Amino acid sequence: MKLLRYGPAGQERPGLLDAAGRVRDLSQHLDDLAGDALTPAGLARLREIDPATLPLVPGAPQAGLRLGPCVGRVGKFICIGLNYADHAAESGLPVPNEPVVFAKWTSAISGPDDPVQIPRGSVKTDWEVELGVVIGQGGRYIEEADAMQHVAGYCVVNDVSEREWQLERGTQWDKGKGCDTFGPIGPWLVTADEVPDPQQLDLWLDVDGHRYQNGNTRTMVFGVAQIVSYLSRFMSLQPGDIISTGTPPGVGLGQKPPVYLKPGQTMRLGIAGLGMQTQLTVAA
Repeated sequence: MKLLRYGPAGQERPGLLDAAGRVRDLSQHLDDLAGDALTPAGLARLREIDPATLPLVPGAPQAGLRLGPCVGRVGKFICIGLNYADHAAESGLPVPNEPVVFAKWTSAISGPDDPVQIPRGSVKTDWEVELGVVIGQGGRYIEEADAMQHVAGYCVVNDVSEREWQLERGTQWDKGKGCDTFGPIGPWLVTADEVPDPQQLDLWLDVDGHRYQNGNTRTMVFGVAQIVSYLSRFMSLQPGDIISTGTPPGVGLGQKPPVYLKPGQTMRLGIAGLGMQTQLTVAA
């Protein structure tokens, strides 16, 4: 299934994408695509619904019909840094022996095509296409062999980052990662049964039509199962938590000389089978 949330910001309704690429309304069956709706039992109930019986939503998704963040009421937005060896190299940092963990504030979450704000005073706002993992079955101390049973599905994430604030202002990564609009997610949550191998996904990102990132999740240092198991040692994972798993090389910081975003630019990014995002940068 491809599950989504559509409508004006703050008033999104749950829906799904049918086989013809049209949005069907799910609000008669659940109040939001969040929490228990993402557990194995919740997803099983949604699979029993014939999409043809659901009301058709007018408008084409991402072409007149706004899509919101594909998960609602997110409890935790956890990120993994330097998870591609070649990205660590371009950042001038060693490949980590353990996953580098930081957080984005949930107030950073935005829709897949909503504008991205360049914060006031920022001179080093950057882009990062990443595979997002959405937790379905919560848990603690999850064994790596069981980790994939805890995944509801996957989505595209743009881990927008302010590099000066991340790396030069006390090296407090969270400070440069959690600004408003710095966490576009979607366009949809693709359930895990439709992604045979999350470690074989092409991902890419363009700025103003120039391809900067072009990678594949097979080059991750730590795979999805390792990450889910690792994180569960330090916190309980809960339905609807999002894990952003790191970015391949090609970020602005790694260009020679570095290239950073300015208002009025367009980012396009996507992951094979998971959809595409488009964001215009604007001044905050």
